[in-house]
Amino acid sequence: MPTPNPAALDFLLTRRSRPAKTLTTPAPDRAALAPILTAGVRVPDHGKLEPWRLVVLERGAMARVAAVAEARADALGLDPDKARKGITQFSESPLCVAVIHVPRSTEKVPAREQELSVANVALSILNAALAAGWGACWLTGWPAYDDGFCKDALGLQPGEWVAGFVHIGTETSTPPDRPRPDLAAITTWISE
Repeated sequence: MPTPNPAALDFLLTRRSRPAKTLTTPAPDRAALAPILTAGVRVPDHGKLEPWRLVVLERGAMARVAAVAEARADALGLDPDKARKGITQFSESPLCVAVIHVPRSTEKVPAREQELSVANVALSILNAALAAGWGACWLTGWPAYDDGFCKDALGLQPGEWVAGFVHIGTETSTPPDRPRPDLAAITTWISE
């Protein structure tokens, strides 16, 4: 007989990300972030490969990372609105955890499974931050896909890529909930 955990299920049924623009200081310090990151890496990981790593950008690093984003936006000739979104996700964030995919060469675990594992890390960090009472959101945007930014700002090695930037802080306002998927419209039941 299963042993239910109603509090955990209620959290998952009601969880929602907080927009990055609503996050401010304080953010979790290293001691408060440790259990969030520990929970975040408790994900399915076929072969125990750990095809991911984390880069924690504390408030003191954000101006440097935003400056790298600004330089890359200029070099790429990005539209000013698009450039600004990529820059401000760092200049205005109190804390960011960059979840990095580190592909592992093995015949045992397909690349797709490794990619799904790193996505689980990003979601688990997001959910752990929310469960710990912080506001949090998972973003990507053009900086996540720009190799120059990833190398210069985060020190990514060839073959590594950003699965997401999980921004964590104190929320200043709670937006209204959004419509959720119609479960009946997206579910097929097969009985025989």
